[in-house]
Amino acid sequence: MSAHSVVVGLPIADRRTSRDFYRDVLGLEAPGEPAEDGVPEPLQLRLSDGLSVMLVPTGGFGWAIGGRALTPAGHHECVLTLAASSTAEVDALLERARAAGAEIVVEAGQQPWGYTGTFADPDGHLWSATTA
Repeated sequence: MSAHSVVVGLPIADRRTSRDFYRDVLGLEAPGEPAEDGVPEPLQLRLSDGLSVMLVPTGGFGWAIGGRALTPAGHHECVLTLAASSTAEVDALLERARAAGAEIVVEAGQQPWGYTGTFADPDGHLWSATTA
């Protein structure tokens, strides 16, 4: 089996808050016609060719996880990492996240694998920006 595209589903509390955060911090726009709340449905954001993030309200997320419990706030099973071309790009991304109200989980700094920093989106999902 070869993967032609991957969609990462993330549970969210509020569609408008999440749409605004991802637009303002990562510059991502959701395509499609707006639903009654003014936000496109599905709320799917394209990160690159073959990779998208779908933001799903927690009330509708259960169908995808077979009734299993959502991970409690503060517990994380993955970190989504964005490749940055420079330390300045990492710093700028974390500053946009901070300005949008994100929790900065790890301030940007040099690590053995590169310059990196991590923030949490409005629903606590972790995003890291790292230079190669």
